[in-house]
Amino acid sequence: MKVAERMNYIPFSGIREVFEEVKRREKKGERIIHLEIGRPDFDTPAHIKEAAKSALNEGKVHYSSNYGLPELREAIARKLQLDNNLFYDPASEIIVTVGITEGILISMMALLNPGDEILIPSPSFPCYSSCARMAGAVPIAVPLKEEKEFNPDIHDFLSRITQKTRMIVINTPNNPTGAVFRAEVLEGLAQLAQEKDLFILSDEIYEKMVYDGNRHFSIASIPGMKERTITLNGFSKSYSMTGWRLGYAAASSEVVSGLVRIHQYSTVCATSFAQWGAIQALNGPQDSVKAMVQEFDRRRVMIMKRLLEMPGIWFVRPKGAFYVFLNIRGLHKTPQELTDYLLDKAKVAVVPWGTDHIRLSYANSYENLEEAMYNMKEGLKGL
Repeated sequence: MKVAERMNYIPFSGIREVFEEVKRREKKGERIIHLEIGRPDFDTPAHIKEAAKSALNEGKVHYSSNYGLPELREAIARKLQLDNNLFYDPASEIIVTVGITEGILISMMALLNPGDEILIPSPSFPCYSSCARMAGAVPIAVPLKEEKEFNPDIHDFLSRITQKTRMIVINTPNNPTGAVFRAEVLEGLAQLAQEKDLFILSDEIYEKMVYDGNRHFSIASIPGMKERTITLNGFSKSYSMTGWRLGYAAASSEVVSGLVRIHQYSTVCATSFAQWGAIQALNGPQDSVKAMVQEFDRRRVMIMKRLLEMPGIWFVRPKGAFYVFLNIRGLHKTPQELTDYLLDKAKVAVVPWGTDHIRLSYANSYENLEEAMYNMKEGLKGL
């Protein structure tokens, strides 16, 4: 028996492949420092966990609406208004998803027809292109250039638009580059989307993690963009709730009507008692978010300083998320070769990316990161 032909075009995630290899090695007793996975190493704040426990104890264990708990959608609507200057009707313009990944898939399934083209800034999170292919669409890579600090160039998008182009993906702060797209760049993309009648899929999961005085800017807040933007966000990164699998999508009621029809036949609804925890995440104190971002910034500064001491690699200063995107051309190794080498010699797990880069996550303790940087520096001496 063979799988469907479409699966020939859906690769396994390189990130998860490294993660699984590390888990196999750890099971054999090796100590590996994780710099490969985009997972905050902090615990979920106590008040969020207590809200979920209370929901369990109170028997709140049944299906919610396909759209999500009304109370959670109202909290999301308030958050979007206060933080992002976005105004959505919680009853018809917001859907709670099983993580932001589901939001990506159902958005593409609902809005893209077979053969439609979707422009994806590259390098990018692999989920976008794979979800596009699952929807029968054609992903078109638009290069993000290091000399422009990985900010999009409008001309690069314009030159790739055809009669089949239907959607543009935006991810800022960006995974894997750590770039924060400038407001004038987003305004240019908004103008392009309106002129060419395109949807924007805006992944804003790292919005709280910005540094060096930068600010996150939601493209849907630009006049005329709410109607053609699907804003995706969630709880995994800002509240260290990766395993809770909770995200949300905000869009016009017509678009959300399409999203919920795919959602109801796949996942039905997000876990009900987890949603009660998410309500507390948004409505409760935000001190833990601020403290976590401050610690990420402290780690970022240290890891950049240590990386600058290593010959053969260089990087664009990351201004958001919790990644450093290393150009390794000077080491004369492929990303996969260097990844394997660092895993064997330095006991450090990183992710190979494209033809010239690896991605490091600093979502690990300061002490582990110091050890990882020492191991990397010593290990690179053997090349």
